[in-house]
Amino acid sequence: MTLCVLAGAAVAAAQVPTADVRNTNIPDMNTHFQMPSFASREAWLEKAAFLRKQILASAGLLPLPEKTPLHPQVFGRIERPGYTVEKVLLETYPGFYLGGNLYRPRDRQGPFPGIITPHGHWAYGRLENNATQVSIPARCINLARQGFVVFSYDMVGYNDTNQFPHGDEAAGPKGLGGPREDLWSINTMGLQLWNSIRAIDFLTSLPDVDASRIAATGASGGATQTFLVSAVDDRVAVAAPVNMVSAIMQGNGCEEAPNLRVDAFNVMFAAMMAPRPLLMVAATGDWTRNTPREEFPAVQSIYRLLGAEQNVESTQLNYPHNYNKDSRELVYTFFGARLLGGKGPVTEKRYRVEQLQDLLALFGRSHPDNARTMEAFTADRIAEAQRGIEQLRPRSTAELSKARADCAERLTFSLLCVKPSPGQVVSEKGETLPNGERLLLGRSGKGDRIPAVWLVPTKSSRQPPTLVVHPEGVAWVLSSAQNSAGLVRGILDRGGAVLGIDAFQTGSAKAPRDRNKRAFTVFNRTDDANRVQDILTALTYLQNRSHAPASNLVGLETGGVWTYFARALAGPSVNLAADMAQFRTDTDQEYLDRFFVPGLRKAGDFRAAAVLDSQDKLLLYNVAPEFPSEWVKESAQSAGTLARIHSMEAGASELLDWLAPASSRR
Repeated sequence: MTLCVLAGAAVAAAQVPTADVRNTNIPDMNTHFQMPSFASREAWLEKAAFLRKQILASAGLLPLPEKTPLHPQVFGRIERPGYTVEKVLLETYPGFYLGGNLYRPRDRQGPFPGIITPHGHWAYGRLENNATQVSIPARCINLARQGFVVFSYDMVGYNDTNQFPHGDEAAGPKGLGGPREDLWSINTMGLQLWNSIRAIDFLTSLPDVDASRIAATGASGGATQTFLVSAVDDRVAVAAPVNMVSAIMQGNGCEEAPNLRVDAFNVMFAAMMAPRPLLMVAATGDWTRNTPREEFPAVQSIYRLLGAEQNVESTQLNYPHNYNKDSRELVYTFFGARLLGGKGPVTEKRYRVEQLQDLLALFGRSHPDNARTMEAFTADRIAEAQRGIEQLRPRSTAELSKARADCAERLTFSLLCVKPSPGQVVSEKGETLPNGERLLLGRSGKGDRIPAVWLVPTKSSRQPPTLVVHPEGVAWVLSSAQNSAGLVRGILDRGGAVLGIDAFQTGSAKAPRDRNKRAFTVFNRTDDANRVQDILTALTYLQNRSHAPASNLVGLETGGVWTYFARALAGPSVNLAADMAQFRTDTDQEYLDRFFVPGLRKAGDFRAAAVLDSQDKLLLYNVAPEFPSEWVKESAQSAGTLARIHSMEAGASELLDWLAPASSRR
């Protein structure tokens, strides 16, 4: 086969593989990941900016929700030598309450640095006090004595924050989330990330806290929360995730969300702290056993790119999974040096843990009257998302540009698809046909493999080239080309070139794929999202090969839905004709059954795509009554483009007249 790289020199790695890596490499929480290489500071910063939005989108926080009043309740003050401790209850969402404890220095003059400290999956949560493994009160008390204001708060389902069950994989009550909720990016990880952001809001609102000196630390699941909030919230000035930054274990349960680790993993998230000071504490007896040889050098390489290698440190201790006294003292010393100007090691002092009733904010009390059930909370988030989507609707030309930018961002981070540049697309020529050739397409370094066929007319004209997408793929395109009444034959007869593809898991691209791995969508795109990506890759190939000023994209049967979303991310100069296959666009189950992409409904679904599809000529047919036709019409009117929508199916002759109207035929 002949290999070529579009608009760039061929390199050894730029080839179409013999098997599509999306079928053969199915990462999960226990995959051994490798840190990608970044050639420059700019390359890393671009990736980090993308990852920030990927984290937020997977958490249901893109765009960030309104920060409603926290209505902080701080009470039950206990005074001890060198520190005080109080109970805290915050309303992080209307009707959702986060419990915690606030530890402050006593008899010292502030303002002080502030520390948020999520706890992890210890049996007693923020109240865990195990002398050999972990003590959350010990670190809070000691940090307060050293001169920090410390807010220790619950994970969902623990202690005071028990409106919903935690919902880990162990047998027990189901927690927040599920297939339907995945469409709206509603999950425990997202709620906990929001709680961490709001915890910083609370801490920085205190008059005795210096908002420019905020730190975060936690171990295990608390470390996951630490590096995730540090990745998305620049107010975290110093961070110390303990025993969780690993290339061989990524966490589970509340540490997961669909799309979170697609083309990403925890070491990349931790590196997003750069250039801010970061301490990585590891243990020989858990999944951070390789840190000195693997994870730390990977993170260190990012700090080196940013000229901040002096700001990252790592130490490994010979213990099983922990946040014990020795680990805590490493963090005390690091925080003291970075936030208090300390110069030597800081040792832990003896401490006294209060009785549970003196630390629990809801001991002997019930939740406030407006506390939401998990079902009501889910309904609130969906209603909130629907209001946000409605605000995207462009009703004038002046609103259109911003609406398109917002819709493109939302859909990009739901589908996790990007139209490649010509230099990223590779192709291999296969069998020569009487009027064209078979091809294989892919993206350099991505490992995807897209069977395709390129057909050229006997007599060419100025007719735009057409990408045809059908569920039966290349076989259907070739059959249609041989049929005197076929759509492809008609396009060729009117002087237009045609590209057909076997989109992911269709036609000859069908192959075994293990979709049953736990947390599959946390690490892998769905089949439907991969099909959208393949269409975008094929469009780049088509446009670059033809050099035409515009191109046509035609989606038939369920392929129409794939093309509808691909066109949204394809940029200008793409005319779309798509069969909407009677898709009921306002029904969650329809997305689960026919076009499953996590976060798609939260992103604006068919409505957001309508704003982008109206950039050029648009024909939508076989639409269901629920289809948001007004979005298409208003967007096209604002853009001054042509949009035609009808409920009936379209035949080959109608599609041909749309593709090549009589006035433009030659």
